[in-house]
Amino acid sequence: MTRFSSANRFRFQFSVSKSAFWWCLFFIVLLCFVSNHLLLSDNDRRLLRNSGKGWEQRVLSSASPRSSSGSTVLVTGAAGFIGSHVSAALRNRGDGVVGLDNFNSYYDVSLKHDRRAMLESSGVFIVDGDINDQELLKKLFSIVQFTHVMHLAAQAGVRYAMKNPASYIDSNLSGFVNLLEVCKEAKPQPAIIWASSSSVYGLNSKVPFSETDRTDQPASLYAATKKAGEEIAHSYNHIYGLSITGLRFFTVYGPWGRPDMAYFFFTKDILQGNSIRIFEGGKGGVGCLAALDTAEKSTGSGGKKMRPAQLRVYNLGNTSPVEVGSLVSILERLLKVKARRVATPMPRNGDVMYTHADISLAEKELGYKPTTDLRSGLEKFVKWYLSYYNQSTVN
Repeated sequence: MTRFSSANRFRFQFSVSKSAFWWCLFFIVLLCFVSNHLLLSDNDRRLLRNSGKGWEQRVLSSASPRSSSGSTVLVTGAAGFIGSHVSAALRNRGDGVVGLDNFNSYYDVSLKHDRRAMLESSGVFIVDGDINDQELLKKLFSIVQFTHVMHLAAQAGVRYAMKNPASYIDSNLSGFVNLLEVCKEAKPQPAIIWASSSSVYGLNSKVPFSETDRTDQPASLYAATKKAGEEIAHSYNHIYGLSITGLRFFTVYGPWGRPDMAYFFFTKDILQGNSIRIFEGGKGGVGCLAALDTAEKSTGSGGKKMRPAQLRVYNLGNTSPVEVGSLVSILERLLKVKARRVATPMPRNGDVMYTHADISLAEKELGYKPTTDLRSGLEKFVKWYLSYYNQSTVN
């Protein structure tokens, strides 16, 4: 009896030990899996998302032009303000469009995701990826033969450079070079259109700003990176024969705008009853919404080199500078709310006193002619803002 009980006790203990062993092994494997998942970098997670036949099919479908004469365009920064408008304009005219955006948190990411949803409803697929990810870029170019690249991805904003200067070097310089490196190896090479900035005119006091004016006095790190980008474009055009067109955007505004832009946060502060600072002596040449319609004029020759590769730069903006106080007055009338204005001296944070575009070259070569006046453009923006944020004006 004793021997029998001892045997049973041994078998029971062995069974419990065996079960405990397998449970421990299970939890160890589970822990390793979870740990590895948590330790994955953003690029690793993107790599997992940007793979598979389903993903490639979405890229190919988005890249297919709707018209026989349509181009196939890679738009970087496609979930951004200008990028989303350009992507929509290209798709609406029948081009194939593939977007690329890293959805960084410089401003409210939900706004970028909503822009993506808007574009995807019209058939534009935006790849979640970074322009510094050369393997991803090579993969996209191996799947699709892009005729054009509309490079709008960049670290934007003048003042933010004082907080995070490295982000400007990473995106505006390293990212641009990385993209050009991939484009130079493509066969055939795509025509490249990229976003420079009116900020390159810096401390230049001659107005209106012309493409032939000096641009060697940047007032901010942002401006310096855009000026450096123009020099980088020159070298890649000279050495590798890339066709590159730079667009010096002046202040662009409109629906789906950027929250860090004055017209946007002025609107927010006026509605919330907050005071708004107006820099003394500041004048701004506000580029009109029609600047976004230049996509049709700026997509080049279809990537076929009929002559030596072009290197061009154009001002895109409006010809009538508007004082910031006048902009605020228009917003007051549209919102039916009186702004609490506070005059303050211009700080040394990278902002410039004047911005005024000479667009005669773009008029001559691109047929560019802005048609939206400031009040009409702001009215479109305010209508979108009130709808998007579910707000109403005060009657």
